Amino acid sequence: METDEMVSEMEELPKTIVHRVVKDKLNECSPDTDITVNKDSLLAFIESARIFIHYLSATANDICKESKRQTINADEVLKEIEEIDFPEFVGPLKASLDGQELAFYVFIFEKLILRTGRR
Repeated sequence: METDEMVSEMEELPKTIVHRVVKDKLNECSPDTDITVNKDSLLAFIESARIFIHYLSATANDICKESKRQTINADEVLKEIEEIDFPEFVGPLKASLDGQELAFYVFIFEKLILRTGRR
């Protein structure tokens, strides 16, 4: 049981950052309304993002294995975003992140996956 709690803590996304991202998007979508995010909904956003990261990492990892490589690159992440039925995210992601920033995020996700022992 203790191991499950430790893994959970290691994989948990920072609440303040997720809260800020959610609030910013809500304010962008409804600038005239101050929408409150309660604790349960914040936890649901955090868990959803964590699951998405795990799924995206696993599918990108599959591409690496098929290509007999050990490094996930930005192209695989973008390809997997498209293949898991989110093609509308690829354009904005490319527009908002240059290759170096995207590679940095891929590097961080790889380290998170390696640290938690999931691959």
